[in-house]
Amino acid sequence: MKIEHVAMYVHHLEQTKDFFTHYFDAAAGDKYYNAKTGFESYFLTFEDGCRLEIMRKPEMTDMDPALVHTGYAHIALSVGSKEKVDAFTEQLKNDGYQITSGPRTTGDGYYESCFVDAEGNQIELTV
Repeated sequence: MKIEHVAMYVHHLEQTKDFFTHYFDAAAGDKYYNAKTGFESYFLTFEDGCRLEIMRKPEMTDMDPALVHTGYAHIALSVGSKEKVDAFTEQLKNDGYQITSGPRTTGDGYYESCFVDAEGNQIELTV
């Protein structure tokens, strides 16, 4: 068994698609739009085949903006090396994204950095 994809609702569909394609070389599939419901989405495919579905729907509501809450906490993206974690973190910081931790080695041995994307989602970069 494997996780087929992870999905998240966003307010700014095109901006989020551009973020993942620009920083993480995700390939965006064709935009899906359901005129009856107003639902629209993209599937983003990463180098290893992992997929992220980003979605928007007119009646969606916002979650509690606190980064620590029950439910899904973050998406972790493996970038391949400590040097790449450092470089991505520096680039994201320079581009105005909030770095919430790291880069650092955690108590359980991960080398990671965490930041908040434009939609308020926490993303972890790891080796």
